[in-house]
Amino acid sequence: MTTAARQSTHPALEPVELGALRLRNRLAVAPMTRVSAAADGTPTAAMAEYYREYATGGFGLIITEGVYTDATHSQGYFGQPGLVTAAHVAGWRPVVEAAHEAGAVIIAQLMHAGAISQGNAGGFETIGPSAVPPRGQMMADYGGVGGAWSAPREMTARDIDEVVAGFAAAAANARAAGFDGVEIHGANGYLLDQFLTDYTNLRTDEYGGAVADRIRLTARVLDAVRAAAGDLAVGVRLSQTKVNDFGYRWPGGEADARVVFAALSAADYLHVASEGKDFIETARFASDDTITQLARAVSGRPVIANGGMHVLEQAAAVLTGGHADVLTLGRGALANPDLPQRVRSGVALADFDYEMLHPLANLESAAAWRARSGR
Repeated sequence: MTTAARQSTHPALEPVELGALRLRNRLAVAPMTRVSAAADGTPTAAMAEYYREYATGGFGLIITEGVYTDATHSQGYFGQPGLVTAAHVAGWRPVVEAAHEAGAVIIAQLMHAGAISQGNAGGFETIGPSAVPPRGQMMADYGGVGGAWSAPREMTARDIDEVVAGFAAAAANARAAGFDGVEIHGANGYLLDQFLTDYTNLRTDEYGGAVADRIRLTARVLDAVRAAAGDLAVGVRLSQTKVNDFGYRWPGGEADARVVFAALSAADYLHVASEGKDFIETARFASDDTITQLARAVSGRPVIANGGMHVLEQAAAVLTGGHADVLTLGRGALANPDLPQRVRSGVALADFDYEMLHPLANLESAAAWRARSGR
């Protein structure tokens, strides 16, 4: 079903401050893996044009796809971009410039795949908090072959130090590339979320056990990234669900959430993802607060909400109800790279078509889909 804006005064069109960043509106492009970088992880000219389209379409904020942070274990997908080498930094500069030229703020999302890496050009083994095979199956649309993931190698203290150093170095490289900020990917089943998740983290050291200890690595990464990022904005993305376990919820519910959000209050913003198409209902705790309301209250920071925000009535309710400050859109943005302009002018939104992600969720498949569909 297409959704039409009923008025040009939608609250998502209002400007907002995200830490020190001033956004022209509250509509942001969610980080979406596009596996379209060169084999060595260098961003391409096609990627610059891809991100430029969202900026010219009116989005106030663009958060890039997850970018790997070191040359060993962090890469999750063949074709994923990195922020590790001088070539990576040089490749990102035209992307940043394209966004800035069209008036958008752009943030690099820093990601370590951990145990659910399904494509590492260096051929390295996977690592994780414990030697527990990830649930679910590899994702074919992102190049996954062979079905189930293997058990990772349990990380040593040295591995943990190297992960922290990798995030910090990538943040410094993001600054050199001209980004306005960085977002630490602590969500969706990737490495930092593996530490937070009870069934993938069986450690008995200071990084395992109670939720306050399982969030310790993310907090440590946040501190290191803040030190390396200089004046860049620094956010953290969190989620209960995972790409390989859509039904997971934090076992302690609101109590766990309070511990997590308090531990990350040094961030400039929190980005709470993947709460589903009926966000306000599916994101509620027993207290009746949504997870994003709680994140705002506990951390004292602006919060980004994600999940079904292309439904404009819901998007308005999330903002006016105090559930979040900014909204990220994935499928809605893919189908409508000019979504803010459509909302402002009252033009109906186009439906998302999964075929644009087949046979791979890359820019080549999207271009072929556009040629077939005439969009």
